[in-house]
Amino acid sequence: MTANKNLITVRAIVDMTPASLEAIVENAKKIVGRDEKGRYRVDTADKVGEMISRFLLEKDFESYVKNIDNFPR
Repeated sequence: MTANKNLITVRAIVDMTPASLEAIVENAKKIVGRDEKGRYRVDTADKVGEMISRFLLEKDFESYVKNIDNFPR
């Protein structure tokens, strides 16, 4: 995803449910598995960012934000 030259990284505070965060952490751990010492070597904060970015791209966030009716007032 970061290979696309038309993307920029924005650091933001995002509200999500605890269940969403728990699911990201749990699934990331399942994917990487434990190392030889029994520890998980995965940056779950990076995974949160990856999941949000993927969702925004797949759900066409760009079109959503171009519509002024979608802005909170």
